[in-house]
Amino acid sequence: MELTNLSIKQLQEGLLAEKRQFSAIEVAESYLEILHRHENKKKTNEFVGAFITILEDSALAKAKELDKKIERGDKVGSLVGLPLGVKDVFATQGIITTAGSKILENYKPPYSATVVERVESADVIILGKTNCDEFAMGTSGENSAYYSTHNPWDLSRVPGGSSSGSAAAVAAGECLAALGTDTGGSVRQPAAFCGVVGVKPTYGRVSRYGLIAMASSLDQGGVIARSVEDAAYLLQTIAGYDAKDATSVDNKVPDYIGELNKPVKDLVIGIPREFFGEGMEPGVAEAVKQAIAEIEKLGVKIKEVSLPSMPYALAAYYILTPAEVSANLARYDGMRYGESARKDILYETYARTRGQFLGAEAKRRIMLGTYVLSAGYYEAYYQKAKSVQLAIKHDFAKIFEQVDLLVTPTSPTVAFTLGSKVDDPLALYLADINTVPVNIAGLPAISVPCGFAAGLPVGLQLIAKPWAEATMLRLAYAYEQVTEWHNKKPSFKK
Repeated sequence: MELTNLSIKQLQEGLLAEKRQFSAIEVAESYLEILHRHENKKKTNEFVGAFITILEDSALAKAKELDKKIERGDKVGSLVGLPLGVKDVFATQGIITTAGSKILENYKPPYSATVVERVESADVIILGKTNCDEFAMGTSGENSAYYSTHNPWDLSRVPGGSSSGSAAAVAAGECLAALGTDTGGSVRQPAAFCGVVGVKPTYGRVSRYGLIAMASSLDQGGVIARSVEDAAYLLQTIAGYDAKDATSVDNKVPDYIGELNKPVKDLVIGIPREFFGEGMEPGVAEAVKQAIAEIEKLGVKIKEVSLPSMPYALAAYYILTPAEVSANLARYDGMRYGESARKDILYETYARTRGQFLGAEAKRRIMLGTYVLSAGYYEAYYQKAKSVQLAIKHDFAKIFEQVDLLVTPTSPTVAFTLGSKVDDPLALYLADINTVPVNIAGLPAISVPCGFAAGLPVGLQLIAKPWAEATMLRLAYAYEQVTEWHNKKPSFKK
């Protein structure tokens, strides 16, 4: 039995069967073997760069503890033995949490994020902290202050970002599932590029307490897994109200797992024409077209729709997000948080610290955000962007009076070559053109594998009404059952 091929459900069945088929320590060791193989920087022909911190000792200790609990017949958590990666923007008590930045290179939080506490209570085995673009700012996985993450399907390609390490680690078999965050597509886009499943819940569904903020009104914790069912298991655990998060909403969490097998034949699916425009690669268009045809065979009704304000979404996003970045990153000044290049003159401390320890993208967004919030430009830029946000929310609300779900490509392209767009920020930003509208409107969405173009994975995005993750997961699961794309494994070619 290949332990690293098991789903979460199969893992539970094997660990908790009357005659145990394997132990938690065997599972942990199997994953750590793969993880070390692909995270060895000396083996550049197989180096993925998905993890910043590997927690081998604590992972093995946790596995041994779980084996003892199971042997005694003690009650165990709902995700017992699950080998998990945690994006390095979630605070982990006593464990270095860098957010992919040198300014937090030695930061050990005094507490853990709520989602981390919840998965730990469910008895997962945390294998390590996954690599990410600095402060979750990036679409390619190249903005980490430590090293770029590589796409397991082709190590010369980007994995997407900013949850680059989480997506690459799941695709490479280094962990069974991973936590990520999604501010403008940072779970869904890397999931699409790496051929795995990525779920971004409704804003307010998952606690943001302990999540190092990039853009607080848009950031949302999410999950990356190999299958829709595995994603549902993990989302079930981390979703729910948290009094410690002022943006958390006290809405009842449905039984995501129990509703996966409900029928989909009465659903009405909208195909928004604005998501199929200029810039889409022919191979992506063909894969998505075939996926929609498969979905139609499930008995759903397909309807073409229009979202007129979508062409303005990306421009609005890159005004709103930098504005919040400039405020959230103000605390990293050499005096309050993180590393410091302290000088006698206060201004020099600020300038040297931020100049030395923050990367190019972080500096770019701080400057953009400070500009659009400055006197004389606030009305011209920020207020107009907020007006566009309202228009986008209105467009979605109006369309969801007619349809249950929207189906689009996750990204207009497949993974591009490492280094090919680093000198062109606009080209990088355009990689998120199909995902940012979802965050602007606070909606839930999922990316599932739907084929290949030029030998690289293509993602299909399903967008749902607020709080309708269960419906979204149900259709994604139904599609997954009639296709094999989620079972494909990467080649690690270069």
